[in-house]
Amino acid sequence: MADNGAVTPEDFAALLTPEGRTLLDSLRDYDPAQELAVATRLRREHPAGLVSAALGQARLRQRAVAKFGAEDAFRMFFTPGGGEMATRASVAAYRAERLAELGVRSVADLCCGIGGDALALARRGIRVLAVDLDPLTVAVARANAEALGLADLIEVREADVTTVDVSSYDAVFIDPARRGGRGRIFDPEAYSPPLSWAVGAARAARHAAIKIAPGIPHEAVPAEAEAEWISDHGDVKEAVLWFGTAPGTVRATLLPGPVGLRTAEPLPDPEAGPVGRWLYEPDGAVIRAHLVAEVAERLAGRLIDPTIAYITADELRPTPYATAYEITDVLPFGLKKLKALLREREVGVLTVKKRGSAIEPEELRRKVKPSGPNAATVFLTRVGGAPAMLIGAPVA
Repeated sequence: MADNGAVTPEDFAALLTPEGRTLLDSLRDYDPAQELAVATRLRREHPAGLVSAALGQARLRQRAVAKFGAEDAFRMFFTPGGGEMATRASVAAYRAERLAELGVRSVADLCCGIGGDALALARRGIRVLAVDLDPLTVAVARANAEALGLADLIEVREADVTTVDVSSYDAVFIDPARRGGRGRIFDPEAYSPPLSWAVGAARAARHAAIKIAPGIPHEAVPAEAEAEWISDHGDVKEAVLWFGTAPGTVRATLLPGPVGLRTAEPLPDPEAGPVGRWLYEPDGAVIRAHLVAEVAERLAGRLIDPTIAYITADELRPTPYATAYEITDVLPFGLKKLKALLREREVGVLTVKKRGSAIEPEELRRKVKPSGPNAATVFLTRVGGAPAMLIGAPVA
């Protein structure tokens, strides 16, 4: 296994032997900074290739804890790219629940990767055919099904997904590869397989879901699809095109919860007006789904600028769809003025948020040099078309 965690099928097979599993389990809490010393010690008792593979896999497991939780991550197996592209466990569980509520009892998971979605589906009692073309990825997905005790519900198959007959399954889930040798792929027709193929397969199924990048343009969403943007703890994770649900509907789903907004007829953009006492920063899924107007209506709010997705209001109303801040100052943009104000208020903990500004947060911090016991949030943005600074604090 190379330093980046790459593994050959032979190395991975060695990890599945009793010796490999015992070695890997012993590395659960190892410190990667001490890898050279650890590797030297272990190579006295184990083959060098196995030690290298185990160390690489141990690093991947440690990284995966944030996405899968420690209990699962330290039992699962990963490839570097597979771990990065796999669906976060909370999102996969939510999607499995939606499919179960639709009455789905079997799913063809096409482009299954290391099996993150297949695991969540099986845990919901849904039978899964998990398909991928890469032999190593297939081996890892199969090992994960076995490691988590779900092999009876998950059949893992090595095949070209475009050749698989899925007509006997209640639903199809497709997660096209959106990374290539040069990094992220932004053209949906350059996905593997292309989005057009995935949409065709989805149209032929009773129910279907296609996982796509959250930056997909709304005009690229097929008319018969429901488009859903999902965030987890405020971080937008993905978009999903649903077929066989609510054609033309747009949805923003916030995890944990879930809580969600949905509409088939989005409201027109709200009016812009003066900054009030309260500023609301909509969740990223709300912004991506173009549902800021729906949130503004609930808050009796307005935009601070026609082009900026910050909502302002004169009355504080609780909402799960946006984070509220109390604004104390609205100033034209100016570093000297900001530096003086922060010094006067002894602000040493400065949170910088930007929308519609070219200034980078770290650049601002370096220039204003905050110092003191107090905290504040500064928004670098536009108000009525002019660069502005809003200063305040989050509502507890």
